[in-house]
Amino acid sequence: MSFPIHRMRRLRKTETIRNLVRETTLTRNDLVMPLFVCPGSRVKKPIASMPGIFQHSVDELVKEAKRLVDLGVQAVLLFGIPEYKDEHGHVACQEHGIVQKALRALKKETPRLYLIADVCNCEYTTHGHCGTVIDGEVDNDLTLATLGAQAVSLARAGVDMVAPSDMMDGRVARIRQVLDESHFEYLPIMSYAAKYASAFYGPFREAAESAPQFGNRASYQMDPANSNEALREIALDIEEGADLVMVKPALSYLDIIRRGKDEFNLPFAAYNVSGEYAMVKAAAQKGWIDENRLVLEILTSIKRAGADIIISYHTQEICNQL
Repeated sequence: MSFPIHRMRRLRKTETIRNLVRETTLTRNDLVMPLFVCPGSRVKKPIASMPGIFQHSVDELVKEAKRLVDLGVQAVLLFGIPEYKDEHGHVACQEHGIVQKALRALKKETPRLYLIADVCNCEYTTHGHCGTVIDGEVDNDLTLATLGAQAVSLARAGVDMVAPSDMMDGRVARIRQVLDESHFEYLPIMSYAAKYASAFYGPFREAAESAPQFGNRASYQMDPANSNEALREIALDIEEGADLVMVKPALSYLDIIRRGKDEFNLPFAAYNVSGEYAMVKAAAQKGWIDENRLVLEILTSIKRAGADIIISYHTQEICNQL
């Protein structure tokens, strides 16, 4: 027998009972804030397509990091905009590269902040692709050497975790190998295991100045139509030594997060990407939505789908609500 013996609204009657029976709870501990670091000093350059997000020089980045720590943010994900670029992304491997400088400064000034760094070449190559280009195609195996060198350079600069986002085959194994050989065997890898060739990345490419100068990234990022392939990608990265895996983007791929979490029961991250952020901000500027409620709903849905870690540009603002 169901109604009237069972009334589902009994446990929705007041805020207190709703809090008591809530199945999914979002906290500051779940969130990672992406940050963009650029050359110069006293630079805080706004990103037009991402209101509230900036490129920061290292001195300004330290100020921003201190503010985030005061808000309760525990971790950031760093992306670099270098002074110059080259054909292979070798600039990303330099001891005094832009992210390496930022890591050293942040370690000194905000020692409690957990520092994750992106490992990829797209911000550092003249052509904007994620690896070395030979005859118009990204060469997978040549790119692995640069990625490994970049990871070791970041480790020497004090990074707490590396996050390869390039989607080259075998890159997790290569990075794990060179980190271990360089005595960074305890440095974790968070792989962008299921990263889709998505239209949601547009604003990020403005922020990171990383748009490809020809073609697209469909030959190495995943087809948005594929789900089973994502499980194969995740399984391979785990086999190669990934400590955590990521699904990117988040909102249109909640099913991938759920399938992956159920299949592998490993710590999962999800990237609430720039296009998802920009859509919310654009609608909020028009007065079409309740921004605070919507952001909380979006981030809660990502956690409900199975994400343990949520990388989001909303981190700085949502911490005030949590």
